[in-house]
Amino acid sequence: MTNTIEDKGSRTEFNKLQKRLRRLTAQAITDYNMIQDGDKIMVCLSGGKDSYTMLEMLLSLQLSAPVKFELVAVNLDQKQPDFPEEVLPKYLTERGVPFYILEKDTYSIVKELTPEGQTFCAVCSRLRRGSLYGFAQEIGATKVALGHHRDDIMATFFLNLFHAGRNKAMPPKLLSDDGKNVLIRPLAYCKEKDIAEFAKLKGFPIIPCNLCGSQDNLQRGTINQMLRDWDLKHPQRLDSIFTALQNVAPSQLADRELFDFEGLELKRSTAVANAVPDPLKMVNILLN
Repeated sequence: MTNTIEDKGSRTEFNKLQKRLRRLTAQAITDYNMIQDGDKIMVCLSGGKDSYTMLEMLLSLQLSAPVKFELVAVNLDQKQPDFPEEVLPKYLTERGVPFYILEKDTYSIVKELTPEGQTFCAVCSRLRRGSLYGFAQEIGATKVALGHHRDDIMATFFLNLFHAGRNKAMPPKLLSDDGKNVLIRPLAYCKEKDIAEFAKLKGFPIIPCNLCGSQDNLQRGTINQMLRDWDLKHPQRLDSIFTALQNVAPSQLADRELFDFEGLELKRSTAVANAVPDPLKMVNILLN
């Protein structure tokens, strides 16, 4: 790991950035009760900026948290061509973090199952989740930590809104469909630009994705660019959008499963509802 923080001014800015990320991570963990005493947390480490940052934040919080929890890093080696297998073991050994490298050739399966011209994301994510969830149970992990950040959550919301007709995003905490794993996203409150700057200053040994990351027709990429443009032109817009995701009013939407529109009835008494106002009294009230 290369330290790129040189002068005193840069060190000060780095400290502010690190404290901000740490504070926001701690706040998300507290707000959603992500970690309890005695938890064994499987930290999914891909080799990207987000998962490196998540691991660093959890390691930092582990030292001062009011509860005791265990961290174990897990990387899924999907057998992508030219994947540098030595990078993560070297990094994690130097950091003193217990780890597993889970080898699954999902790369070949994804390439085989994805039709020509389609994106790999759907098949890849399903296979990756299945492998990681099963392994979490094998090692006795009580939580599975994923590195998705605030921008990922908003991008998923707009992808569902624009392309799937669903009002849905990524929750900071989630119970898997089979009920056997609890997923947490400790970086849920953290901005991608802060994470990118932190990763750059820390000099993490980033491993690029040569599967989905190599495709140029991803709708998520378009959405991400839209969010970055908004952030430049309207700095408060993303804050407002994320706040809206935490402030849902079911009665003001149109989901008949979420809110009982059919059962809406007047709450006035029948006598009041059927009362006919005296026109003369109404005139007197208005005039006086």
